[in-house]
Amino acid sequence: MIIKVPASTANLGPGFDSLGMAVSLYLEVEVLNISDRFQVDHVMPDIPHDENNLIVKTALTVYPGLPPLHLQVKSNIPLAHSLGSSSSAIAAGIELANHFGKLNLSDKEKVKIGAKIEGHSDNSALTILGGLIVGTEIDNHFDTIKAPLPDFSLVAYVSEYNLPTKKSRNVLPAQLDFKTATHGSAIANTLVASLFAKNYQLAGELVEKDAFHEKYREQLVPELLLVREVAHQKHGLKDQTLILKPDNNGVQIIED
Repeated sequence: MIIKVPASTANLGPGFDSLGMAVSLYLEVEVLNISDRFQVDHVMPDIPHDENNLIVKTALTVYPGLPPLHLQVKSNIPLAHSLGSSSSAIAAGIELANHFGKLNLSDKEKVKIGAKIEGHSDNSALTILGGLIVGTEIDNHFDTIKAPLPDFSLVAYVSEYNLPTKKSRNVLPAQLDFKTATHGSAIANTLVASLFAKNYQLAGELVEKDAFHEKYREQLVPELLLVREVAHQKHGLKDQTLILKPDNNGVQIIED
């Protein structure tokens, strides 16, 4: 059995913590056999190979009765580069627990569990559900709506340095003034409307008009403005560039 989970890009423009997309990079977890201890084979640096691996820790949190497994993990999702690598591991762990525990979890329940483990809901929903997702958390549950997927490729610029989620969130202000908040919300609302209307020219303009988070994070990502300026050509940017497609499937189980 192989569990296949897509990467994700959240916080699309002004859709902070509410708008994101699953994309065509993947974490694959193959269950080799039941063992006498947990063993996770992979080639990722500084990632545990035992029960401290995030996939296994998540699975045990959801289903403590999980038997020790020998797993083989392959991933082309860059770690700590805002492509949801942790969310993918959590989603894989949930699916592992659901399968072996025969829990029959619904997608909604999986998203709720993922959000609780990760501390926020947006990436978990994307990896589990797939597609272009608009969502929000209200009264301890996360409501989601799938928007039409644009028929476009995506370009991801992968810098040499890592940017942990905690660090990128710590630079955000505790409060925004009322005028900024209402203007930012209006931009986000119109962006979502343009996506459902498939007016992608307007969506392309609005996605660059965020008022919530990007200007505060520019100090952490010095290439951001240059990447935006030369989005259709390379211009002295030396790090890896990935050409991606939207993923509409979300987490999948592939039987042998």
